Amino acid sequence: MTSGNNMTPGNKRIEKIRNNLQAALNPVTLDITDDSHLHVGHVGAQGGAGHFTVNIIAKTFDGMNTVARHRLIYDALAELMPDEIHALSIKASTPAESQNT
Repeated sequence: MTSGNNMTPGNKRIEKIRNNLQAALNPVTLDITDDSHLHVGHVGAQGGAGHFTVNIIAKTFDGMNTVARHRLIYDALAELMPDEIHALSIKASTPAESQNT
């Protein structure tokens, strides 16, 4: 078993993102990818903040447009921006929408 103290900064951030989104949105599915390695040298990455992709499926999104869904996600992650999250790519869908893709 791995101790939480051995986690890399990216893994710690993923866990923070996961915890915040699970608490706020109770997703059916939540996949988070650290894309920071693709942005080495980028001005925003120089301060240590990361680039992440979030693919989230949640019943909470029923009846919401894309902007409203993204606002919920950004609200849930507000405490992590901009110090830990510099950029966020989001795919947010409902369970019904995810079955149609």
